[in-house]
Amino acid sequence: MHMADALLAPAVAATMYVASGTAAGVSIHKLRKDDEPQKLPTMAVTAALVFAGQMINYTIPGTGSSGHMCGGMLLSALLGPQAGFLSMIVILAIQCLFFADGGLMALGANIWNMAFYGCFVGYYLIWRPIMRSHWFGEGKNAQRSRIIAASIIGCIVTLQLGAFSVVLETTLSGITELPFGAFVALMLPIHLAIGLIEGLITAAVLVFVFDSRPELLRDVADEGQEMPAKRSLKAVIAILAVLALVVGGGLSLLASSNPDGLEWALFGNAEKGYSENMGLDEDDFGVASVTADKAGAIQEKTSFLPDYAFADNDTPVGTTVSGIVGSVMVAGVALLICLAGGFFRKNKKS
Repeated sequence: MHMADALLAPAVAATMYVASGTAAGVSIHKLRKDDEPQKLPTMAVTAALVFAGQMINYTIPGTGSSGHMCGGMLLSALLGPQAGFLSMIVILAIQCLFFADGGLMALGANIWNMAFYGCFVGYYLIWRPIMRSHWFGEGKNAQRSRIIAASIIGCIVTLQLGAFSVVLETTLSGITELPFGAFVALMLPIHLAIGLIEGLITAAVLVFVFDSRPELLRDVADEGQEMPAKRSLKAVIAILAVLALVVGGGLSLLASSNPDGLEWALFGNAEKGYSENMGLDEDDFGVASVTADKAGAIQEKTSFLPDYAFADNDTPVGTTVSGIVGSVMVAGVALLICLAGGFFRKNKKS
């Protein structure tokens, strides 16, 4: 769902930067009061895992399209909405600047579409109410069922909101070759399928964390029962870190070559026998602007692994290197931001 600069008018892009920046400012203010030190390594390793997970496009059968996880629901369930949102900003900014994934002018919109809904709407309106409810009864099995339900419902709903926002932003940008109704009719159904698969992936990770260290999950009440940890915190962090490296450096080589949901809606996949959908020209579409040209020039200079590959060849090694380097960069930047902001430090009581 990463938007290119050509899909946005500068005024719309600037508005989305302000909206995302405001949400980031509020998140930073609230995180200064957080005193849970275990979140520091958890934030680093889960942000890296989401970066790696976004590299794997999974095929949506019978459509000629593919999708990848966003990760907002996963991060907010583990870290809370504010830390999850900042983690997503780190992921999307690194993807944009160093891998040319999503436009630089469109970064504010991409943060809003892919991070805000999953982290804030997904947490406050779906995850927390379901986890605090009495769905499925009591006990650990009921908790697992609530985690699965919240993950699937949350991912489906928040991806629908993100997909609709893409349509709305392009409409406000005055891209007349994208009729509102037709674009909605393509974007929402395909992201329904993408959201369902992401929900299952999210549920699998969160159930593993629940079984290993239940206290790492937000709003998981013990209902008066002890929920002993099966693994140490270090073991869980190590497992998630290894998983991020395996996914980014290895499984990413198996990613689907089909266009993702947004690209599929815009350009179709006629070369593989599927519909042309909106039928736009991949080399000439959307709106041109001086701002977009300048943003593109900056990206050309900063992206040392464009499209997750070496600039001079298409060897699979480039994808492996991109997955490993990107995961390490995301984890490192997340740690630096936490340390610089003083997040997750244990408050000393007099």
